[in-house]
Amino acid sequence: MADAELLVEVTRGPFVESRHIGHAVIARADGTIVESWGDPDALVFARSAAKPLQALPLVESGAGAGLSTEQLALACASHSAERGHIERVRRWLGDLGLDEHALCCGPQASRDDQLAEEMIRKGEPVTSAFNWCSGKHSGFLTLARHLGASLDYVDIDNPVQKAVREAFEDMTGEDSPGFGFDGCSAPNFVSSLKGMAAAMARVAAADERSDARGRAAVALRDAMLSHPEMVAGTGRLDTELVKVAAEPVVLKSGADGFYIAILPRQKLGVALKIAAGADPAAMVAITALMVRLGVLDAADPVVQSFMTPKITNWAGLEVGGLHPAGGLAG
Repeated sequence: MADAELLVEVTRGPFVESRHIGHAVIARADGTIVESWGDPDALVFARSAAKPLQALPLVESGAGAGLSTEQLALACASHSAERGHIERVRRWLGDLGLDEHALCCGPQASRDDQLAEEMIRKGEPVTSAFNWCSGKHSGFLTLARHLGASLDYVDIDNPVQKAVREAFEDMTGEDSPGFGFDGCSAPNFVSSLKGMAAAMARVAAADERSDARGRAAVALRDAMLSHPEMVAGTGRLDTELVKVAAEPVVLKSGADGFYIAILPRQKLGVALKIAAGADPAAMVAITALMVRLGVLDAADPVVQSFMTPKITNWAGLEVGGLHPAGGLAG
């Protein structure tokens, strides 16, 4: 994370309390960097922001031919485990003749506080279907079945992950130097930040391709555009900002302060990483970048809620806030 640049500040009263540094790249499909902050060559884990790439083999192989656009969006999602998400995941698994025990992602509590409290009251167990990555894993299971591969689909030597790595390296234009295991147990491959931005630009411009990978990228991108509520959930940036955007845009979070954006009309891709892994700072930064690119209106109250969020104390009083800083402040 050397050469990181100031992107976001946190204030309390009239004083700056903390600063968040990081890296950001806006790129075209040919790899040209339009604008950057920090080090474009920084090696990063995109984490869940890589899901549109991880889902490519599902579609281009033909394994996903019978899937709905909602299911394709779920394959790229970090959903909030609302009832609608869980019901769709369970139906998907049922169509495969499987249940949530086949998921390798592990259980994770719902982000829907009301649902989580209701489950506690009723003694309803938290299962792997509630994992925020269960849509991606349902896609992996679908691909494994199609390939005749073992359902141990997170093994790095499984044909599913070999296909994912090939797609990842092709779209980033880089040979990945390695991988780590994500929170959901799936391998997560490393790229440069500029490689990830270029990959998202290639998804943005995939209409210009006529091959199976291009068609798969278009299908996944358009599914995410059509169903932002499946990509994230109620109140989440990845869902709410898409609804108020001036042009089509896919926004996708990754853990530890990572975000990507796919802009089909401008044929651009964006990738950013907050060096310390702070997700609130990443949300401020990606929103500011979308305003910079004319995708969002800074005066929109929804946009303001993510770009300049307020800090309130336990008494409900506003005591500070976050805002773009440094190169993003203009």
